[in-house]
Amino acid sequence: MQGSANLNLMINAARKAGRALVKDFREVENLQVSSKAAGDFVSRADITSERIIREALSEGRPNYGWIGEESEPVIGKDPTRRWIVDPLDGTTNFLHGLPHWAVSIALEFKGEIVSAVVFDPAKDEMFVAEKGAGAFMNDMRLRVSNRSVMAECIFATGVPFGTKKTLPATLHDLAQLMPACAGVRRWGAAALDLAYVAAGRFDGFWERELNVWDIAAGLLIVREAGGFAQPLREGTSLLESGSVIAANSAIFDSFARNLSGRTA
Repeated sequence: MQGSANLNLMINAARKAGRALVKDFREVENLQVSSKAAGDFVSRADITSERIIREALSEGRPNYGWIGEESEPVIGKDPTRRWIVDPLDGTTNFLHGLPHWAVSIALEFKGEIVSAVVFDPAKDEMFVAEKGAGAFMNDMRLRVSNRSVMAECIFATGVPFGTKKTLPATLHDLAQLMPACAGVRRWGAAALDLAYVAAGRFDGFWERELNVWDIAAGLLIVREAGGFAQPLREGTSLLESGSVIAANSAIFDSFARNLSGRTA
């Protein structure tokens, strides 16, 4: 894919952070870890990755704003553009030695995501998209699956942990959905879940109350791969609410009817 200068800057930043993360992943037992909340951890690897990404992006585009998981938001001299960054999506997987985690970088322009990168360093899979230019994984064009029968579909979600209040709704969703489909996966990295929908590996994804950095890049990748991505609660802002449903067009309506929060 011949990407824009901004997309190439994002790819280079993701790869640079990915190299540092892989090095730490090999020494995961020695990582310095501090607790943020029940079931939610921040590691030295998170902070190092965000610093690397921020330095690389700021060097290339010093006037853009910034929002990242591990630092305070910054309003740039150019208020129309900001980076939205998750330096390590799937931190708990990372800390347990599970090779399913990613770097997520999105560029927002006037409230809309226009460029996106989700990089899986452990598998060397780079998912990218730009508005109107399609979605790709390692230069291979991505398309969502074409499955239209619920019984043949596999979906992904996140099961709430710790003190999150969305567990009852999610359990209701699972009770409704699982008898109707081929399976549900909970892999612990929302950015990769969305990238996998774009690649046709999952037929759909839903989850409630995610952070903007968890989903910003993945949403554009899904849409540029021909998929639908909408708020779980109709009439709300997807990025602000963080509650999302994404799927291919053929299965979207059937999938949505099984989710308790879709019309609540």
